Amino acid sequence: MHDASSSNPHLFVIFGVTGDLAQRKLLPAFYHVTQQEGCEADAFLLGVGRRSWSDAEFRQRAKDALGAAGIGTPEGNGWCNEHVFFHGVDDYESDESFAGLRARIEQIEREHHLPKNRIYYLALPPETFESTVTGLGESGLAHSEGWTRLVVEKPFGKDLETARELDQLIHRHFHEDQVYRIDHYLGKTTVQNLLVFRFGNGMFEPLWNRDRISRVEITVGEDLGVGSRGGYYDTAGALRDMVQNHIIQLLSLVAMEPPTAFEAEAIRSEKVKVVRSITSIVHHDVVLGQYADGSIDGEPVQGYLSEPRVAPDSQTETYAALRLHVDTWRWHGIPFYVRTGKRLPARTTKVAIVFRDAPLPLFRAFKDHPVPNVLVISIQPDEGFDLFFEVKTPDRDFRLDTKRLTFRYQDQFGRIPEAYETLVADIVAGDQTLFVHRDEVEASWKLLTPLLKHKPPVAPYEAGTWGPKEIYDLLPDWVDFCLREPAEADEGGSA
Repeated sequence: MHDASSSNPHLFVIFGVTGDLAQRKLLPAFYHVTQQEGCEADAFLLGVGRRSWSDAEFRQRAKDALGAAGIGTPEGNGWCNEHVFFHGVDDYESDESFAGLRARIEQIEREHHLPKNRIYYLALPPETFESTVTGLGESGLAHSEGWTRLVVEKPFGKDLETARELDQLIHRHFHEDQVYRIDHYLGKTTVQNLLVFRFGNGMFEPLWNRDRISRVEITVGEDLGVGSRGGYYDTAGALRDMVQNHIIQLLSLVAMEPPTAFEAEAIRSEKVKVVRSITSIVHHDVVLGQYADGSIDGEPVQGYLSEPRVAPDSQTETYAALRLHVDTWRWHGIPFYVRTGKRLPARTTKVAIVFRDAPLPLFRAFKDHPVPNVLVISIQPDEGFDLFFEVKTPDRDFRLDTKRLTFRYQDQFGRIPEAYETLVADIVAGDQTLFVHRDEVEASWKLLTPLLKHKPPVAPYEAGTWGPKEIYDLLPDWVDFCLREPAEADEGGSA
């Protein structure tokens, strides 16, 4: 959350630069960061991958990546020619590979008078983390005369034991203040603004507790299936892939206490307290599902068991809904309903804060009214806020209607930085506020690991629906107006 222009000159090294993440997200994000005032001439990128490309070949691919992101300009092409390099490796487990990489890094630093400030971004499959981190450490690249930072993409292990093993491996070579565990959801503008919304507005914080809120709903929906990730996903599932990281992070920001200061350690300390306060998860608070044949936007789609590289008898969950309880003074007795799934009707991430009914139901004679006031925080794709409230219609008859106050970031500010752009800028600036601390990782795995070891059976749900019918036993009115699109929510509601 800092301006990268205050940073020192540096070399940004991306391992796995030939992969989809680097091409679609990291290259455009890094370019945007370098175009901030004061950064144009002092940031260089070295892509590392298992290819025999020359610098010129990789630069053309970098130009193509910028073009696909809508920034294929003469300035962008010129930047690639001057600031982008490539180094091929045959084997991430080879000492010779890392010796050659060190020589190439030092060559670029000498030629461009860089002060040995380095960022290593592991845009790699999890199975290569160990060899890459070990190679960096044993080749002497983990520390330098400047600063050195290691960026690790999720998953951070697959359970508590493997998370601890990964943490021990990293800390054999890097200090914790060098490590940036990246969860791209935390880079989204609306997620960051949760802190401002809660703690920068005096009208909301007094309402943010068990006395005024009846429940909290967090929905992370994807309309896509597993696609080409079937091999990975079938060993992971929704609990590991989404709940342990993205959803727990969102919940901790919603439920945390005010930090003592607006700085990384204070904020992360309060988030860890929330995760540690979530009570043990029991089976009757969990619904797991797996998508079957159905349709999305009128087009037929195949079920999970028909996806490539998925076991024909797989019991992997593509959907998870949980009722969680944060056992703190502020939230005691208030349920947090979280759900995530693939092949749902829409791609959406929303947090719904459902307030308690008015203490005196004056309008109980009116059908379906009054409905609770709801604050909906839209994380994606339409970043913003909606506050639903009750009004009387102008009809002669006394009628009630539900309306909303709406704020959308794009309407007010135009282009919103991509999540990775924000996070890359913070890495360059050395700001760890939006990154996951090892204590958060361990606490979330400690919460989820017992459930992962003894999961309830998965229930089928038709692709294009909001999940198995069992979710209505967990929360009967889950799929209500606050999860519809804003225009749809305004259509009904009259008594």
